[in-house]
Amino acid sequence: MPTLPPRSPLAPSRPGQALRHLLTALVVTTLALTTLLAAGTSPSRAATSWTPRPAPMTTPWTDRVPVDHPLPEYPRPQLTRPDWANLNGIWDFAVTARDAAQPTTFGERIRVPFVPESALSGIQRKITGNDRLWYKRTFTVPAGWGGRRVQLNFGASDWETTVLVNGRQAGAVHRGGYDAFSYDITPLLNGGTNTLVVSVYDPTETGGQAIGKQRIQDVTPHSGHSIVYTASSGIWQTVWLEPTAAAHITRLDMVPHLEDDTLHVTVRGTGADGAAVTVSVSGQGTTAGSATGTVGTEFAVPVPNARLWSPDDPFLYDVTARLTGSPGRDTVGGYTGMRSIAVKDVDGVRRPVLNGRFVFQTGTLDQGFWPDGLYTAPTDEALKFDLGKHKDLGFNMVRKHIKVEPQRWFYWADRLGLLVWQDMPSMDSGRTPDGTARAQWESEYRAVIDQHRSSPALIQWVDQNEGWGQYDQARIAGMVKAYDPSRLVDNMSGVNCCGAQDGGNGDVIDNHNYVGPGNTPTEPVRASVLGEYGGLGYRVPGHEWYPGGGFSYEDQPSPAALNDRLVGLLDGIRENAMPAGGLSASVYTQITDVENETNGLMTYDRQVVKVDEARVRAANQALVAASRTLGPPVKLPLEQYVSIRVTTPGHTDRYIRHSDGLGYTEVVGSGSSDLLKQDATWKVTPGLANRLCYSFESRNYPGEYLRHRDFRVRREPGDGSALYKADATWCPVRGDGGIRLSASGFPGQYLRHINAELWLAQAGGPHTWDNPATFTEDTTWAVEAPWAP
Repeated sequence: MPTLPPRSPLAPSRPGQALRHLLTALVVTTLALTTLLAAGTSPSRAATSWTPRPAPMTTPWTDRVPVDHPLPEYPRPQLTRPDWANLNGIWDFAVTARDAAQPTTFGERIRVPFVPESALSGIQRKITGNDRLWYKRTFTVPAGWGGRRVQLNFGASDWETTVLVNGRQAGAVHRGGYDAFSYDITPLLNGGTNTLVVSVYDPTETGGQAIGKQRIQDVTPHSGHSIVYTASSGIWQTVWLEPTAAAHITRLDMVPHLEDDTLHVTVRGTGADGAAVTVSVSGQGTTAGSATGTVGTEFAVPVPNARLWSPDDPFLYDVTARLTGSPGRDTVGGYTGMRSIAVKDVDGVRRPVLNGRFVFQTGTLDQGFWPDGLYTAPTDEALKFDLGKHKDLGFNMVRKHIKVEPQRWFYWADRLGLLVWQDMPSMDSGRTPDGTARAQWESEYRAVIDQHRSSPALIQWVDQNEGWGQYDQARIAGMVKAYDPSRLVDNMSGVNCCGAQDGGNGDVIDNHNYVGPGNTPTEPVRASVLGEYGGLGYRVPGHEWYPGGGFSYEDQPSPAALNDRLVGLLDGIRENAMPAGGLSASVYTQITDVENETNGLMTYDRQVVKVDEARVRAANQALVAASRTLGPPVKLPLEQYVSIRVTTPGHTDRYIRHSDGLGYTEVVGSGSSDLLKQDATWKVTPGLANRLCYSFESRNYPGEYLRHRDFRVRREPGDGSALYKADATWCPVRGDGGIRLSASGFPGQYLRHINAELWLAQAGGPHTWDNPATFTEDTTWAVEAPWAP
């Protein structure tokens, strides 16, 4: 079993294993440093000839980034080998016109893999579509690698990358900003000091490629309310060398099959098609199972009595794959988690199920930007930090928003136990992509899927977002599901927003609702999820990107108000949106502030957690716990007339009625007038905005429903709008001695009577009708036989 840095965070299972991990990490670090020294760039020279730029905001890790050896960790935890050399560090750098030839001199120095727009690179300058980036360094191949092929690996480079070794091009130009790529540079080596030159062209939004939220703009803080951020051009993930046999493994595709206690494995390779390969799975030092198959063909490895991976118990098995029928006998290490993900009926509601059971997925939107490194976290500890903070706050899921992180980010999600929704970065939102852009985007999407298809944490692909660069939604969702049938597919996050069009397929239907949380209408086939909600803002003086320039969807006056509002949203999901509205997952915007967006749970510099961690964690834990014991939704008698009675002690002879278009409660008895009895009678219909909920149609005014508007509840005719349908839809949950009716669009706000008037109310809210006294009693109703059949 390989003992490399990515394995060391796993708890050692045998005496001496921790020491071996530590010694191996020291050897690997020494190897990378030796390679740097052999390249002719000593630490002392680099330190005197290069300095970082002052970061607009400093994170706790800004000053911990080594000058000569940033991000020294092994970059590919799912496919490990013992020998490698890190090329991160100080490179020569130049910027020329887009079509210019390689410059004869490189007048600047840059710290790779930080992008030139960032402070940590030492450049911190805007790059445009008229520019071409040039990187240069030298290296020597360690003597111990003789007789093997040398692979040059890039974690990611944005966007069009050309690589030259000793003046000759290494393979084809790579196009893509989010997928890893490699070159076998053995034929280009000279046996001594080799020169590596990398040329990158990145047009960002002026091109047609996937860009996510990057835009060309000033690299220092500036005013402006924008949900797009500073671009990241060029190399932004680790560059490294590794020796391999001529016939070697390039990927392990692993899919757990819990139904028969096996791990299905397809070993991909170069120069090894059809070769025999043995895969072994072990846990805590004990072999669980082993099987032999052939490269390129799926086969099953037994994992009996598997310990299942989940956010509560993110147990990882070690995996070893060994070529047995080819020269060099290449051996690689990896890991897997045994878990399943699917969508099925749970008490009549379509729900995502993890390991066969529904558990509510509560997460945040994670943009993955840093004030010092932009797309690149300053250290591996920083990369892990945001994920760890999710766990501290009680979340069990993270939506990685239109960015794809380095493979070590996925390792930490796998290791810590966070479910991941992975977005494919979108093309520019302001244009319809042409045929070339579409072909590139789909090709890159498949490459991203291939790169991360074995991560147990990753449970859902999100194809497109709010219509940004949208096209062929249904076809793409079908393509992704066929390419990776082991995961859920979201064809469009925010189908109700911004001109987005729902492809109609995939495993979930996904609405956005700010501030929300709101409900996503349920369907017979797809599970209902809330891809974005919240966006509550609070500006922390001394921790703003542009002081005074921050914005949010709803500013809060104090940390106390922020806590109350956030916990209220989570409680509304637990009390109503999940049990009554059929909601199965929610994504809060967002884990950190980003540039001028101040709606994070933390400041952009990660220096301040704005919320009460214990209180938010308790609310999330209560939400998850409630999902584990969730029963069937409350059922009302559809297409029948009912009367709705008050249950507040002392007022139990009063019923909901309408008068002059407004909702009231009034005493109704056998001697009441026929008009009053009709006014107090309502027809129960399927919810206009959600089939799991209900709408109440007036008995004597057909086509007019009980709805809330400006908090006052009234009887009004429908206008066909989505707003009216939501306002006239009520989702029932069980109450003490009756039911409580929550607004479909505002889970946690309930139909209440106070002073004989009907209001949409929230306990402890800012209005007089939110008075918490007798709130539960005033929002509990008994559904009874109609006064006017």
